[in-house]
Amino acid sequence: MWHLITAPILLPMLTALLIMLPPIHYSPVRRRWLSIISSAIQLVLVATLLLKVQQDGAVHYAVGNWQAPFGIILVADTLSMVMVCLTSFLAFGAICYGSAGDDEKGSFFHPLFQFQVMGINGAFLTGDLFNMFVFFEVLLIASYALLIHAGGKNKTKAALHYVILNLTGSAIFLFALAVLYGTLGTLNIVDMAAKVALLPAADVMLVKSGGLMLIIVFALKAAVLPLQFWLPATYSSASAPVAALFAVMTKIGVYALLRVYTTIFGAEAGALSGMAGSWLLPVGLATIVLGSIGVIASNDFRKLVANLVLVSVGTLVSLVALQTELTAAAAIYYTVHSTLVAAALFLIADLIANQRGKAGDRLVSGRRVSQPVLLGIMFMVGAMTVAGLPPFSGFIGKLMLLQAVVEPSSKLLLWSIVLVCSLLVIVGLSRAGSTLFWRVSGSDAGEGKAAPLQVFAVCWLLIASPLLVIFAGPFTELSQHAAAQLYPSGANAVSRHALAPELEVVP
Repeated sequence: MWHLITAPILLPMLTALLIMLPPIHYSPVRRRWLSIISSAIQLVLVATLLLKVQQDGAVHYAVGNWQAPFGIILVADTLSMVMVCLTSFLAFGAICYGSAGDDEKGSFFHPLFQFQVMGINGAFLTGDLFNMFVFFEVLLIASYALLIHAGGKNKTKAALHYVILNLTGSAIFLFALAVLYGTLGTLNIVDMAAKVALLPAADVMLVKSGGLMLIIVFALKAAVLPLQFWLPATYSSASAPVAALFAVMTKIGVYALLRVYTTIFGAEAGALSGMAGSWLLPVGLATIVLGSIGVIASNDFRKLVANLVLVSVGTLVSLVALQTELTAAAAIYYTVHSTLVAAALFLIADLIANQRGKAGDRLVSGRRVSQPVLLGIMFMVGAMTVAGLPPFSGFIGKLMLLQAVVEPSSKLLLWSIVLVCSLLVIVGLSRAGSTLFWRVSGSDAGEGKAAPLQVFAVCWLLIASPLLVIFAGPFTELSQHAAAQLYPSGANAVSRHALAPELEVVP
């Protein structure tokens, strides 16, 4: 049963290879169906694995029976499996949308898409920092090609900035790993946590420098101020299904911050305990403010949604900086909610742009969309969800967020910024909706209608919001369980559980 841990990595990799082989490669229909079916199977498998982890506890999987610190270690605990399930749910919706025609605007869309899913899942499941670097590179290489899929001047320009920044981040990542490995003799996360707790005083500053370099790398991946300038242009220039999948990319950086700075540099790290908090809280709050200003100032709907991603990233990083079990639980719930609604809004922006003629998704007067009721309802649900209005999941997410902050000074600062910026987001979305649907020039409606697969994909992502409300109790408990595993009592339990010989599975 525990061999299923490898499925989120192996299944998309094998699917990508099969798609590139004849006769599947020469048939668009076969490519699409194989990719969709594979994504659906992956979703079922990871959901099964999540239930198994909930029932039996976390598991440590040593590939080839090479144990830490030398082997490739995969760890399936509640947090990693929630993130893999999120990726699989999102990928299924994005691939359905892309299969309605966007996949044929360039070459190798489906193999690249599957390779990126493989890299994302691997980054969530890996148990050591070196393999996290490897999976980062896998997903980044695929994302470089997906970003310029179908070509265009804007895509090429955005891709250039994106590639340069991420190559710089990869170089810093390698420097950090070299420093940490040279000092600790391991890059296994659990093993590093044990050695940092017993670190000699002479090595503290060296390990701290490596830890601070990791903050830079993960902050770049998450698009935290002042390393966020690449995100609006990159996400707004990508094709709709690619932008939807990219909605989870920033969450990989947040996940890495949460994993590394609670397990390795957490409460038991001695002199290095909590070293990330003083850096992450101010930049997280500043990112919220900057993203909210970007929402107000955006001239097109895609950039508005990209700035909403910045707001969510800033919120999550602020919660990670506080380093408590309550804030981690709130961050996990908010991650799922914000990722799926942002992905849905990217797809909605594309549908609107396709029906407004030359105006596209620019916030200017344009032709009336040909499906105003359908797109209007989709827009309203997405806007109310992302703004945190009841009865949608954003309301519960922000309520958890506000209740999780208990320290008076942090509460005053975080509450005021989150609530004021939420108001700015509501104003920005109201402006966008009134412009896109009410400021109509001419009497003719735009051409074209959304394909059934496109409508299904958007509904698939939007339905997550009411489901997160209907099943708020069980999912909140799931988030709290995942958070408990990250902090002292839970973290030690997971470490012992993961290293228990009876749970090791060797292929």
